[in-house]
Amino acid sequence: MTDTLNLLPTERDHPLDPPPAVLALHTDEGPVSPLDFPNGRRGWLVTGFDEVRAGLIDPRLSAVGRFELNPVRKLDLSEEELENLRRPSLLTTDPPEHTRLRRMLTGLFTVRRMRALTPRIEQIVADHLDAMAATDGPVDLVSALAMPVPSLVICELLGVPYADRALFQGLTSTLLRLDSTGEQVTAAGEGLREYMSGLVRAKRTTPDDGLLSELLDAEDTLTDLEAAGTGLLLLIAGHETTANMIGLGTFTLLSQPERWAELREHPELVEQAVEELLRYLTIVHFGLPRTAVEPLTIGGRDIAAGEPVLLHLSAANRDPAQFDGPEFLDFHRESVRHIAFGYGVHQCLGQQLARNEMAVVFRRLIERFPGLRLAVPAEEVPMRTDMAIYGVHRLPVLVR
Repeated sequence: MTDTLNLLPTERDHPLDPPPAVLALHTDEGPVSPLDFPNGRRGWLVTGFDEVRAGLIDPRLSAVGRFELNPVRKLDLSEEELENLRRPSLLTTDPPEHTRLRRMLTGLFTVRRMRALTPRIEQIVADHLDAMAATDGPVDLVSALAMPVPSLVICELLGVPYADRALFQGLTSTLLRLDSTGEQVTAAGEGLREYMSGLVRAKRTTPDDGLLSELLDAEDTLTDLEAAGTGLLLLIAGHETTANMIGLGTFTLLSQPERWAELREHPELVEQAVEELLRYLTIVHFGLPRTAVEPLTIGGRDIAAGEPVLLHLSAANRDPAQFDGPEFLDFHRESVRHIAFGYGVHQCLGQQLARNEMAVVFRRLIERFPGLRLAVPAEEVPMRTDMAIYGVHRLPVLVR
């Protein structure tokens, strides 16, 4: 066995694969390895699929305090600033507080309701494809399609003015950028909270038919602070993660032309392709930090109370013990039991909406532009290695 990892490996040999030093742990170290965190604490890195999934449902691993456990950088923040980042949300609470917040949202994100949005998603996608078709020369697929489609969908669903997108997208980008200073992170977080708190106050006075107003009208009333935190999480997750899956997914298909051709010839595979792309890419690429609140054992390793644990989703989704040939993008896998959306009580609430948006985008993109291709060599596409959510910053493509 190797010594404790000084820091989480983040260097990739290939833009579509997790860091080789992390993948090597599957054979060299086993599913759980010692890891030093940037804040100086020694803990554990979990990379095995079964072990990560077990960790995600174990109540002895707490999501509270996750900002102090950033796995790739130490944020130079005061206790007051950290406390502001810890404000109540689904990401940073445990049961029973988390249970109360999630229960209020579960009925609003049913599969039936998300599927009912399909006609509107189809129209939004068609409008943006029309705009792409009218453009001469290369088109940036990120700004033309990948970002605006989920942003508009989540804004309409929540009742957030789409005209405000430059504000919340810009602040979200600062929050997720790895080179942002502690001061910048604090300012961006405060700006987002102030924006959403203003919306909450306005909707308490003048409700509309958006999901945020429904949430405020729920029987188990949220405080303004809880409502703002919940609304902010839904807004950020609703546009940032799906946008990057669309951008990175398209880049993957175009950089592996045989997969693009396969979907063009067999469009019935699109929904299966979405699941495989989610597994293969796993844009939450640094994992989910937790803290042991009681002693436990994972993968044969004894973890003491108080020790930090990093559940590495992208490594788990490439675990050869779980997937046959995990390094290959295969649209014919019999079962894709990925954990790209997490697992257990913290599993992504909006996963059905994301699946729906991705399936519509990829299906219509292939139909409308069967000859779509990269406008630059694949190695010149700027990757989001500098962001907490992986993807492509820009994706220049030719539609004809």
